[in-house]
Amino acid sequence: MTANHINTLDGLTTAQAAQKLLQDGPNDIEQAKVRPIWRRLIDMLRQPMFALLVTAALLYIVLGDLTEGLTLSVFVLAVLVLTFYQEGKSEKSIQALRQLTQANAQVVRSGQTLKIPAREVVVGDWLLISEGDRVAADGQLLSANNLQIDESMLTGESVPVSKQAHTSDTPANSQNTVQAGTFIVRGQGVARVTATGQRSQVGQIGQSLNQLMVDTTPLQQQTASLVKVLASIVLVLCLVMVLTLGWRTGQWIPAVLSGIALAMATLPEEYAVVLTIFPAMGAHRLTRTGVLTRRIQAIETLGAISVLCTDKTGTLTQNRMTVTALAVKTHNAAADASLLTWHAGAPTLSEDFYPLVEHAILASAPEPFDPMEAAFHALGQKHLAATDHLHADWELVQTYALSPQLKAMSHVWQMNDGPDRTVSAKGAPEAMMALCHLQDAERKTWSAQVERMAAQGLRVLAVAQSRFVGNDWPESVHGFHFEWLGLIGLTDPLRPEIHQAVAECQSAGIRVIMITGDYPATAQVIARQAGLPEGETLSGDTLDSLSDPQLQARLAQVTVCARISPHQKLRIVQALQAAGEVVAMTGDGVNDAPALKAAHVGVAMGARGTDVAREAADLVLVDDNFASIVRGIRVGRRIFGNLQKSMHYIFAIHIPIAGIALVPMLMGWPPMMLPLHVALMEMVIDPACSIAFENEPADAQVMQRPPRDTTAPLFGASAIALAMGQGLCVLASVALTYFLAQKGLGAWASDGVAQLGWSPLDPAQTRAMVFVTLVVGNAALILSNRAQGGAFWASLRVPNPTAYAVMGLALGFLMVAIYWPWLAGPLQFKAPPAQALWVAIGSGLLSLVNVTLLQWAFATKHETALQRPDSQ
Repeated sequence: MTANHINTLDGLTTAQAAQKLLQDGPNDIEQAKVRPIWRRLIDMLRQPMFALLVTAALLYIVLGDLTEGLTLSVFVLAVLVLTFYQEGKSEKSIQALRQLTQANAQVVRSGQTLKIPAREVVVGDWLLISEGDRVAADGQLLSANNLQIDESMLTGESVPVSKQAHTSDTPANSQNTVQAGTFIVRGQGVARVTATGQRSQVGQIGQSLNQLMVDTTPLQQQTASLVKVLASIVLVLCLVMVLTLGWRTGQWIPAVLSGIALAMATLPEEYAVVLTIFPAMGAHRLTRTGVLTRRIQAIETLGAISVLCTDKTGTLTQNRMTVTALAVKTHNAAADASLLTWHAGAPTLSEDFYPLVEHAILASAPEPFDPMEAAFHALGQKHLAATDHLHADWELVQTYALSPQLKAMSHVWQMNDGPDRTVSAKGAPEAMMALCHLQDAERKTWSAQVERMAAQGLRVLAVAQSRFVGNDWPESVHGFHFEWLGLIGLTDPLRPEIHQAVAECQSAGIRVIMITGDYPATAQVIARQAGLPEGETLSGDTLDSLSDPQLQARLAQVTVCARISPHQKLRIVQALQAAGEVVAMTGDGVNDAPALKAAHVGVAMGARGTDVAREAADLVLVDDNFASIVRGIRVGRRIFGNLQKSMHYIFAIHIPIAGIALVPMLMGWPPMMLPLHVALMEMVIDPACSIAFENEPADAQVMQRPPRDTTAPLFGASAIALAMGQGLCVLASVALTYFLAQKGLGAWASDGVAQLGWSPLDPAQTRAMVFVTLVVGNAALILSNRAQGGAFWASLRVPNPTAYAVMGLALGFLMVAIYWPWLAGPLQFKAPPAQALWVAIGSGLLSLVNVTLLQWAFATKHETALQRPDSQ
């Protein structure tokens, strides 16, 4: 064997794999496209705001006003840099999410089983595949055990395809090969990788499996409609302004510049910014809570969840199984008194229980991954190590997997070179009773024992054994003649943080429904321990007997769904949705995928979940913890709340800006707002609406409010009225400042005492005063919209250094622009008297008082409306 020859017993070596990865490139079907800088620049310049800014700068230069043209160009560049920074953060967040949600693969290298990112799989790797996995690359099957694969993404055929191992006698064909991107729905196998990346079959087709969906969300649709309406109004106003000024003065170029200024002042282009940044940054924040976002749209829905359907094992519990009780039948009778039980506190295990533990291990995977099967092996190693009841030398020759029709798993073992076979089975007690054909008396006895064990909160399984000769296996496990061995009870302790998380859901108006395959009595005990409210328990058999309307009515009273199969989860989701609920559903298995896909928010398990479940879900829990879902809901509510605050602020701040641009034109006064000034304000508004509000901490009462109504408009009549009122308050303060600047203040003293007033100011000084009031009024809008429900003073105690930094920098930059001649000249600012400057600041602070009082009045009116009998 040469040095370069692949050792097919041990797989590739690490060095060989690294060399092939360098040679062939990563196993990426299609890299996530990152926009180059030039493309981002073009996309920005196509936005109305930037197009207007560039047009205005060019007009200034054409008119020969080089100073103003270049100054405006500098501001355009500054706004571009700021937008680049914001978009860069957003795209980096999305790219990080893509990296975090990439699939993994199991390979054999140098004789060791390794879990690696799927993109690092190379040709020649031994790929281990099992139920729930997504195949990472094209390959040829070296072994297959009951292997069935869903190849519908390639063939369109929804029926899973059975596979078999490739042999030297048969050429490679569809029966003994696997393709990248397909899903394992049953069994397991080993494949030797033959093609990766773009050389795989799915890569040649050009499909991409790792892209985040970019469908338009309802919030984006509502916002787009609002912006279209406002843009239409702006267009009409601008045309009227240009025609009026041009006809009145005969100077059409300045009229066009004034029209551009009005368009820039009134067009709320920041909505597109916040709708991009908030969900992307919010999804990135969710990763800190242990929740990965596969689909950004889920961020919008997360805070609106009204029903949370959760698995029990591993989500509410720790998924650390321990065998704590055993029950077998003595050899002398079948009466209840003849049942022999054992509990974990006992120091030794009687030989009466050896066959039960022995066949529980044989009915499990030889190298267990499932915590329950690991618990069986641990019990065997503790009590059977010195006996002949452990069989490391036996060979597993046939497997009958768990199915919706029979909740039991069976393994057939070859004991030696002879024809005799041992068959071991474990599963739900009622399924095993049917498999063993227990008589009514025995069934009654064992059912009573199951109830007793389940009432202690134990997960109860039954174990049976059988014998078989030869290799002509029956098609179904029912072809064996099983002998009942007994019951095993396992404890899976509740996660310590669950009780608080469930209580938080209740305070937030979120119903929690526990869905489990366990026995009803076991599920009820865990539900009580978790703090779920009293409610009905719905079994899988009962669910199947109900019509859709009956199920919808029944679920209104249900807290626990027990003995539920994965395919029944879909009916539960659909029934809840038909009742108007916003549903989140957890899942980890292949058959959970339809329910995860159908739910408003599908939540897959990251630790124990299958690739199929993760592909179908919107969110992935890194630690499989229910409390992480609740933390995610809190973050989702915070994101949406801050998004609303930001949008209210954007709507409000454009009213005084538009007023400053429009009113002088209507009154025939010198223009106050030029394109250069709008660019200056954009440098204040953009970080305020995005960075400042995105960093706003969650409201203290965010989880004490009911879920929001997803059908309610983004801006209802009340929200529009409040935002408009806030903007008018600031505009009123600006108008007051303008009036005082134009009229001047007379002397407050006489007879030679220092004059405290000023004479009427010139247009440049007036403009400086107006902008000081506008920037202070802008700070007032930021502060007031931070407050929830008029709680202004309470909001001041909530730290947000970013918001205060934005406000401070804006006012500081304006002072520089007024007092530094290099900026004051192009901006047509001139420093007003000190007294006038303080009056401008005071007028801006007056707007803060007015805005706060207005918000308090709206909040009071809203609370009063809720307390009326007709509003209940």
